[in-house]
Amino acid sequence: MYLDVHDLRNFYYRSTLGRAVQASIREKLLQLWPEAKGQTVVGFGFAVPLLRPYLADARRVIALMPGPQGVMPWPAGMPNVSVLVEETSWPLETGHVDKLVLLHGLETSERPSDVLDECARVLGPGGKVVFIVPNRAGLWSRSDRTPFGYGRPYTLGQLEIQVRKHRFMPERHHTALHLLPSKRRFWLKSGSMIERLGAFSPTSWSGGVFVLEASKRVQPARGTPVKEAERRSLRVLEGMTEPVAKPVWCPGTGTARMSCEYPEALLFVNLLHEQGVAGSPSTENYAILAFQLLKHTMLRDGGSFARIMLILAARH
Repeated sequence: MYLDVHDLRNFYYRSTLGRAVQASIREKLLQLWPEAKGQTVVGFGFAVPLLRPYLADARRVIALMPGPQGVMPWPAGMPNVSVLVEETSWPLETGHVDKLVLLHGLETSERPSDVLDECARVLGPGGKVVFIVPNRAGLWSRSDRTPFGYGRPYTLGQLEIQVRKHRFMPERHHTALHLLPSKRRFWLKSGSMIERLGAFSPTSWSGGVFVLEASKRVQPARGTPVKEAERRSLRVLEGMTEPVAKPVWCPGTGTARMSCEYPEALLFVNLLHEQGVAGSPSTENYAILAFQLLKHTMLRDGGSFARIMLILAARH
């Protein structure tokens, strides 16, 4: 169940305890990601208190707020970068995010698996994601006076198992919020000292939240590689551009030679005889030469010359 955006804003920006929470978690995040120059940084849930250090150098900063929670304009006094989205369908291109932060976005969702799938979709190769969730053994998950008392708390092992199922590889983790979830002045003033001491305590029970960094795991290709067969062209036109002349012995000359080597030329000469044109050796020789050109050349000029030879043969 998502908290209302107004309650989250009042806690983080209008209460002393909320500002102390900001400082504690932001310090752990900056230890993991000291800078994001030229990168796309996206936050989901209510991650805006943690994104401000990256506004100056990042190529783009986007704050995604789920519909059941609501949205507020952020940052104040600057162009708005917050967007109201469906929790399992973000308006981002696949593989275009370099760094992703989830605060109050996983433990409060009723569809955490779908949220993790969407995280894996928008992250690019080598992208990093930080999950900030309540510690099941901590004091903050047992008090409903803060946003960390709502939703589903995790142990570190449960969180790592769940993110591994969705193509993430856990890398580093920290704990934060070692101070007590109290608004009393004494505990607030001693909060910084308690945070430093809490860094040396066992992870299993210390700290109110886990800060887990994970990277997107790229699945290797499965199956047996199949080499595509080389495509070979059919040799149906082989010899057309470069005809190979074969020696043929034909006895005689004139009509005997035409009937052996160039039957088409013989048909042409017979056609001339039928039309009343007298045949002669020159007619036969022109016909043979013309059909030699027609048979052994594909050039336009050669074809034109062959037609001229046929005309000359008809005139002779």
